[in-house]
Amino acid sequence: MTDVTVGRGVRVGAVFVPQLPPERLRAVAQAADQAGLDELWLWEDCFLESGITAVAAALAWTERLTVAVGLLPVPLRNVAITAMELATLHRLFPGRARVGVGHGVQDWMGQVGARAESPMALLREQLTALRALLSGERVTVSGRYVRLDGVALDWPPPRRPELLSGATGDRTLRLSGEVADGTILTGGTTPAQVRRARGLIDEGRAKAGRTDHHQIVVYLHAATGPDAAARMEAERVRWGYDVIDGHGVAGNAEAVAGAVRTWAGAGADTVVLQPTPDDPDPEAFMAFVAQEVTPLVRN
Repeated sequence: MTDVTVGRGVRVGAVFVPQLPPERLRAVAQAADQAGLDELWLWEDCFLESGITAVAAALAWTERLTVAVGLLPVPLRNVAITAMELATLHRLFPGRARVGVGHGVQDWMGQVGARAESPMALLREQLTALRALLSGERVTVSGRYVRLDGVALDWPPPRRPELLSGATGDRTLRLSGEVADGTILTGGTTPAQVRRARGLIDEGRAKAGRTDHHQIVVYLHAATGPDAAARMEAERVRWGYDVIDGHGVAGNAEAVAGAVRTWAGAGADTVVLQPTPDDPDPEAFMAFVAQEVTPLVRN
């Protein structure tokens, strides 16, 4: 029997997948805003769409919607530029942006000549410096990858925003718990893997002496409509899953809400529904998530 309290505090979002052309973003973001969606998530996948440009545009086109990027690959950015971009976003749109950073896909990083010899060292240095810069500190550091000489933001956010990190491997999950405020888990993460990730994150938090709550965001493959099962089967093949159970859900609002509650029960604070790239009506998907799924999750 499901605990009736599971899901009441979870935030439910949806992805604008970057396989859609950028010019579709305005209509989808405004549909999400009007429907009352908790969060619209964007990806900076190579070589599809830019994260910061897209999130800024979506925030400007909407009134109340939280817009998130998960994630920005740190090998592509100087940490001072990232800090400036995030500080500007949070001053322009207070409380409405969520941004995560991460290793990036290593093959893609190699394609652009940015593959780091030690992705772990790079991510640790970036997260640490970014946290300090967004806190309004003046930072001097000479690391393996991050070098700053008396750098401080002239326009830091009024208070340091949440800093999320993408993570999959054990070492990165521990690092995220140690240095970040939340962790983004990729689509296809099973409930058991969410529980295991929480344990590894907590090891990192304990190492750092942190007692604050650490947010977990997880993407969940989802499809609805008459051809939902066929489209989800194509996703299963595309991602190489043996079965779709435990990785995604296809069906009506009740089925999708039940899956969200399962992932929330495993420890996710935010469940972001990831539509198939060939979803026939992305705007309607946003309304489906906001107006049909989310109320069932919270009842």
